[in-house]
Amino acid sequence: MTATSVREVALVTADDLLARSVDGQRVERVEGVLTAMTPAGARNGRTAARLLLRIGAHAEATSAGEVLAAETGFLLAERPDTVRAPDVAFVAAERVAGLDVAGFSPVVPDLVAEVVSPGDRSSEVTQKALAWVDAGVRLVWVVDPQARTVVVHDGAVVRVLRGDDVLDGGEVLPGLSLPLGDVWPVPPP
Repeated sequence: MTATSVREVALVTADDLLARSVDGQRVERVEGVLTAMTPAGARNGRTAARLLLRIGAHAEATSAGEVLAAETGFLLAERPDTVRAPDVAFVAAERVAGLDVAGFSPVVPDLVAEVVSPGDRSSEVTQKALAWVDAGVRLVWVVDPQARTVVVHDGAVVRVLRGDDVLDGGEVLPGLSLPLGDVWPVPPP
């Protein structure tokens, strides 16, 4: 989830952003400013993959909706455009039809998981989580593989999970229950 601002080449729309890259970098557009996204490290990628697989298996088994991987852009605001790409997103079944677009999704996810990178600043991570909530995301998980914590933003309620706590889908994904030990990658042999 590491983000650094890059020099704005020209004021572009979300459609322009979709049609081009900036020096080959993955970027998000936040309130008109292009922000480069550093590729995830191996631990972060493994953590995001574990979340995606577990959420996806639950969503498929219960026909709850669809899970989208990192790189999926969501148009959160226009004029100036804000396009964000979480590490993992879930959209409820009744809203999935809105995802059938070639461009960035106009459908705001119901659940977003952001995996914290070692270089992320706490203030930036909090700001990004709150931006997701402000955009209408009902459940945001900020997952920190180094600290082995998950900060859960569920509406106005914020709680921190650690140790033997269990991460759940709340009203967004009823029945989803992930012990934190299942979230963290097993160290390679």
